[in-house]
Amino acid sequence: MRAAIVGGGIGGLAAAVALARRGHDVRVFERAREYADVGSGLSLWPNALVALDALDLGGAVRDRGDSIAPFGISDPRGRLLSRIEPSAFAERYGEIVMIHRAELLDVLRSHLGGAVLERDAEVTSVTADGVLRVNDAHERGDVVVAADGVHSRTRSALWPLAPDPRYVGYAAWRMITGRVRLESAGEVWGRGERFGYAPLPDGRAYCFAVINTRPGAQPGGLDEIRRRFGGWAEPVPQLLDATEPDAVMYHDLYEAPRVHEYVHGRVLLLGDAAHAMTPDLGQGAGQAIEDAVALAEAVDRGDLGAYDRLRRPRTQAVAVRARRIGQVAQISSGPLVAMRDAGMRLTPGRVVLRSFASILDGAAAADPYGTAPPGRR
Repeated sequence: MRAAIVGGGIGGLAAAVALARRGHDVRVFERAREYADVGSGLSLWPNALVALDALDLGGAVRDRGDSIAPFGISDPRGRLLSRIEPSAFAERYGEIVMIHRAELLDVLRSHLGGAVLERDAEVTSVTADGVLRVNDAHERGDVVVAADGVHSRTRSALWPLAPDPRYVGYAAWRMITGRVRLESAGEVWGRGERFGYAPLPDGRAYCFAVINTRPGAQPGGLDEIRRRFGGWAEPVPQLLDATEPDAVMYHDLYEAPRVHEYVHGRVLLLGDAAHAMTPDLGQGAGQAIEDAVALAEAVDRGDLGAYDRLRRPRTQAVAVRARRIGQVAQISSGPLVAMRDAGMRLTPGRVVLRSFASILDGAAAADPYGTAPPGRR
């Protein structure tokens, strides 16, 4: 079967690996001429690692990444608000791996097998029966995977009743520091602002800073981050001192519209095109990789509808959960922040641990057909 994939990001490349390893003829059309050194990190939670194992990529990703403990959350003065015992998390759910986004993309590209990645290939139209216009030529796929991001042209064309992506009310700076001593990951929650950090395997750290703001605000770069967060407790000032101005990126944050099906004719939505979510659960990349596993099996079974039935309820539920966490984290009212912080301090760690069960318990969520190698599920 011939598969055409629109978009060569994490989801598109994972789908290409999944389909190519099953013997399908796969072409990936990526608009960019070259992959930039994407300057951010991401966490791969246990469900994402199970899905990567199903693609025979788990070992390569673990080799490039580093295990981290679950995030602890503190306030700007350094007082602990919430933490899960790392050994308890690992015993129940497994490990979390932190990796540079560019490293994950490199792993995916290096395992494409027979799949062909075409760069500088802009898809300007897709029809429900699998015809694509790529640059000035027409292509056809027995199945078309729309992995073209939160602002997906494919979704806009074939799901015309879906609203535009929704701005979530806050934006984020992302940055990679220079080499710095950082032994654990964490988040700091303030009033309408927060700062997160995690060590990378090469001794650098990935950081993000989130603020409530209007879309398109462009509030500035590293100097503005220092103005807002430089007085917070360590390690925030240390991390900012280790960051160069040109290592900072700023992005408004959007959610994909909620659609009533992920499949239209021969076309399937995948990753951010289907369910772009806030980064508050660290599940964006993981859910896209899960999509790829389920999609390849549905294609092999000749039942594209199975992909929708498996993935839409789960991903939309995860997106709602991420949104709610973001709303709580970005509270700006002083009295409400005090109530939030007090509630977090009073919540037992075992309760917080159980709260991840709907996402992380059981391999079936990440590998619904049981395709991961034995011992990795």
